[in-house]
Amino acid sequence: MTRILLIDDHTLLRESLVRFLAEEPSLAVAAHCATLAEARAILRSTTVDLILLDYDLGPEPGTDLLQFLRASANPARVLMLTAGMNPSATATALNNGAAGIVLKQTGTRELLDAIRAVASGGAWWPAETLPAAQQKPEPRTLTERQRQVLRSILDGLSNKEIAARLDVSETAIKASIQELFAKAGVRTRSQLVRAALERYPATWLESTR
Repeated sequence: MTRILLIDDHTLLRESLVRFLAEEPSLAVAAHCATLAEARAILRSTTVDLILLDYDLGPEPGTDLLQFLRASANPARVLMLTAGMNPSATATALNNGAAGIVLKQTGTRELLDAIRAVASGGAWWPAETLPAAQQKPEPRTLTERQRQVLRSILDGLSNKEIAARLDVSETAIKASIQELFAKAGVRTRSQLVRAALERYPATWLESTR
């Protein structure tokens, strides 16, 4: 069961999504709210697996929550649910740990596909938004942890084996892999390996060897 926190300041849309998601047996809306202040309070007391996060929340952009999640070491995966984001905002979301973007104007089938992909550790970046984000240099830069995880993936290790090698939890490894997927614009390990070998050999691979 995937526990979801829905954050959107449009009450009718939020309530409609709550009813829609309640019909899916593998999904459960653990909480929903309209502001980041409410979201932070909920996250301090409620465990969720996935956050559906609107970008345009008035005075505070939704991407500000990503910094809170990192600072609190919260492993919840984030899927931006938005009517649209400019390239800078998309790059910020990608570089700060969001697993993807799903546009509000897409169909319900695509929304469910995006939720399931992100909940299972993958990424979801629409073709019309990902190229703009990839043009930014920041998403192509790996953190030291991401380099270690990528090195381990290239060595053929499982999540459990990587966790043992780096002496961290499997949850932390899954979060790092999610970030690598987002930065490479892929959804599977094999696609990640191919991206590292074909698109970033002069940066990602040299820094992992």
